[in-house]
Amino acid sequence: MTLQRIEDLAEARRLVVKVGSSSITGENAFQLPVIAHALAALRQRGIDVVLVSSGAIATGMPLLKLAGRPRDLATSQAAASVGQSRLMYRYEQVFNEYDIVVSQVLLTAFDLEDRSHRANALRALDRLLQLGAVPIVNENDTVATNEIRFGDNDRLAALVAVLVRADALLLLSDVPGLFTAPPDTPGARLISTVRHGDALESVRFGGAVDTGVGTGGALTKVAAARVAADAGVPVFLTQAMGIAEALRGAAHGTWFEAWTPDDAGLTVTGAIQTIDEATHGASAGGR
Repeated sequence: MTLQRIEDLAEARRLVVKVGSSSITGENAFQLPVIAHALAALRQRGIDVVLVSSGAIATGMPLLKLAGRPRDLATSQAAASVGQSRLMYRYEQVFNEYDIVVSQVLLTAFDLEDRSHRANALRALDRLLQLGAVPIVNENDTVATNEIRFGDNDRLAALVAVLVRADALLLLSDVPGLFTAPPDTPGARLISTVRHGDALESVRFGGAVDTGVGTGGALTKVAAARVAADAGVPVFLTQAMGIAEALRGAAHGTWFEAWTPDDAGLTVTGAIQTIDEATHGASAGGR
C-alpha cells in the first residue's frame, strides 16, 4: 500500500519511526516514555514498528563526565559504547510496562551496502517483528567512522524503511515540520505537503544544527525523506511530542509524498536499487 496523505497513516501496517538525541535526552528525557507509549499502542494493535533511535553518544556523555559533545572520533566512540547500553536499558524499562520486548540492532553503512549483510539484517528484523518485538536500530557508533556525524540517523532511518518495506517513515524532530525558512525567521511558514519531485527551490535552509547532544537539521531530514519517497515510502516529519496525534493522522507537520509505481507496488529490485544508490552515494560523498 502507498499512503497518500497524513490522514492515511492510521491505516499503516508497518512503520519505521526515527527519534533524535535531543528529543529523548537531557531536558527532553521525559519524551522517551511518551514515544514508547505511542509505539506500544501500535504494537498492541498488531502493527509492526521499527524504532530508529539516536542518543547513545548523548547518553554516554554525562556518564563519562564530558561537558559537551566530543569533537574527536575516539571519544565519540567511547561515549557511544557507554551510552548505548544505558539507552537500551531505558527503552527496556518503559516498554516493560506494556509487556513488550525490545531488541537492539546496531548497523553501519557497510551493513546496508553489502548484500549479504543487508539480507541478514532484513531476515532478523522480519523475524523480530513476527515474534512481536520492537527492534530498536542505531548506528554502530563504536566502530563507525564518518557515520557518527552523518545526518543524526535520518538517512539510516530512510534506508531501514526501504529495507523493511515500511508503509511510512515517521521522522520525529524538535520542530513541527519543514518551514519555508528556519522556524525562528519572521514570516517562516510550515509546509504541509511536499509533492514527490519538488525541488523545494523556494525553501531557505539553515545550516546543520548542533544541539550539543546531536547534529542534524532540516536539510538532512529532507535528504532522508527523498531517499525514502523515491523508493515508494512516504514520510511524515513532525514534533516528537506530537507522535500520538501523528499516528492518528491528526498532527501538524510535513508530509512527503512518495513515488507511486505504475504496478501494484515497488519491486524488491527497485527497493534494493534505492539502497544501493543511497549507500554508495553516501560513501563516495564522505559521509
